[in-house]
Amino acid sequence: MAAAYMKVGRGFSILNYLLKPRKVSAVSHLSRNIRKQCGLYGTTKILMPALSPTMTEGTIVKWYKKEGDTVNPGDLLCNIKTDKADVGMDTEEGGILAKILKPDNSADVQIGTLIALLVEEGEDWQKVQVPTEVVSAKSAAQTTVSPQTQTTIVTETHEEAGHAASGIGPSVRKLLEEYGLTAGQVTSSGPHGRILKGDILKVIKQKNLQRKDIKAKLKPTPASPLPPPPPPPPVSATATASAKAPVKTLPPITRPPPSPPIEGEEYKDIPNTNIRRVIAKRLTESKTTIPHSYVTIDYNVGPVTKLRKQLTNENVKVSVNDFIIKAAAIALQRVPKVNSLWNGEAIQMSSTVDISVAVATSQGLITPIVKNAAYLGIDEISLTVKDLATRARDNKLQLHEFQGGSFTISNLGMFGISEFSAVINPPQTAIMAVGSSRLTLDEDGKPQTRMTATLSYDSRVLDEAEASEFLEVFRDFMENPNLTMSGSRMSKLLSAKN
Repeated sequence: MAAAYMKVGRGFSILNYLLKPRKVSAVSHLSRNIRKQCGLYGTTKILMPALSPTMTEGTIVKWYKKEGDTVNPGDLLCNIKTDKADVGMDTEEGGILAKILKPDNSADVQIGTLIALLVEEGEDWQKVQVPTEVVSAKSAAQTTVSPQTQTTIVTETHEEAGHAASGIGPSVRKLLEEYGLTAGQVTSSGPHGRILKGDILKVIKQKNLQRKDIKAKLKPTPASPLPPPPPPPPVSATATASAKAPVKTLPPITRPPPSPPIEGEEYKDIPNTNIRRVIAKRLTESKTTIPHSYVTIDYNVGPVTKLRKQLTNENVKVSVNDFIIKAAAIALQRVPKVNSLWNGEAIQMSSTVDISVAVATSQGLITPIVKNAAYLGIDEISLTVKDLATRARDNKLQLHEFQGGSFTISNLGMFGISEFSAVINPPQTAIMAVGSSRLTLDEDGKPQTRMTATLSYDSRVLDEAEASEFLEVFRDFMENPNLTMSGSRMSKLLSAKN
């Protein structure tokens, strides 16, 4: 009996041993079948990211990986032009880049749009399947229109269809129609293959074409008959006599003929950039929603000029703008309410003094940030600003280097602008505009170099007294620049020389 139980127990053990690996093997086999049969199994979707708070769309400038390349976590995938700068996009996932859905120079790509697909290593990347929603979106864009609309489109001329497809402007379209040309007969010289007005004028001159009368082709439609006028009311004899008097009629209005094209007239269409569009949107939002107020102060920069000469003798090159940033940072510490943000309902006090400095680039203004400016020396601020400005013009700034900031300085002194007022950069509550230096005479008739600074502030957050106090502190440190270097390395260097 015991032997029978042992045999049964040994049989269950063997059965359990045989069934267990068979179950795992079946699951593994099922997993392999799913990967082979379903192109989306183990596939990672790469979507268009939001690389700035105001970004709604972007342009994929360049892909650094090709289809079939191996991608490791942290590898740079592509370069994306946002509303503020060109930013490199990497990935936290690894695998093989199987499909690029948005190639180089794909413009106006909305956030969240699928731009590429990754598959795991070992998978057949060439057999990856594009998600159905992307395919349906493409097919929807290529679907035919209703029969009624089709009939209308068929009746259009081939010239108009070609013009719409090439994306030419109304003036160019008008010239093509007047001279009986099509877009295919003109060699384009504009950006992205656009036909310019000068291209058409060259063809007209080469073929000696004559303008066609487009209006003669149009058949006038007969006017609908007017209803008979109501019978006139009875009038007096005087009114009847005046009615018989001759009525002066106005001459018919004639429209002047269109002006002929000017020989050799050429122009170039420059498409607007994302940065320009965002700047216009934000400036409009700022001026229409923020109650701007302004205060201006005049100050002597002669002491700064004198101190700069002393530092130059010690091989330390700094600019007046570096002193402006340092003096503003100290003033923000003394009047912390200016160093704040407005979230739409309340004031948010910033714990650090991060000053945005406006830098002009070929695509528009960008504001890289000098972080913790109050704790940096003049020489450190100088090196930081030079590095940020250089990389801003080369479109090499990282996101954290131009997003944020608690206060902005815009200096147009290098352009000879004596003074101006700037528009607040929301959600910041103030911005200071600095003009160029000028020679004046002081009370004793001696020459003096002075500058003007204008503070634009949000009157929901600041009042005149707080704004004026900020500028007073700023002026005091600009007229006593040695105070901005107290305890710094340069202060000890100058003290040793003296």
